[in-house]
Amino acid sequence: MSSNPKLLIIEARFYEEIADALVEGAIQAIEAAGAEYDRISVPGVLEIPAALSMVLTAMENEGPLYDGFVLLGCVIRGETSHYDIVANESARVVMDLIVDADLAVGNGILTVENADQAWARAKVDQKNKGGSAAEAALAMIALRERLGV
Repeated sequence: MSSNPKLLIIEARFYEEIADALVEGAIQAIEAAGAEYDRISVPGVLEIPAALSMVLTAMENEGPLYDGFVLLGCVIRGETSHYDIVANESARVVMDLIVDADLAVGNGILTVENADQAWARAKVDQKNKGGSAAEAALAMIALRERLGV
């Protein structure tokens, strides 16, 4: 892997405390790997794909360059079908961008039934999905470099 990869954390702030826990884990993993990072925030998970697309456009136009991306947020099932739309559509567009542009992405967008499940996955001392997402992004950077893509 390049000696000092640079990642961009895109975090959805709809559930602020959960977002903070996810980001904490991601930053710890990134720093432990000796990598650098920037952060941008969006209102909710549905805005993550648009932000990622905007960043890719900016990179093509001499904007900041990133080796990989860490996507963080949380969708908690509610009483309506909005959960399904947010979870499915954001995942679909993110996957399209990843495949189309050969992106190194760690997807830490939680899709859960309730807040207890979200906290169990977000907390650094539990499942630490933010850290896992950062580690996945770093692994994909290394794979892309190994393959010469």
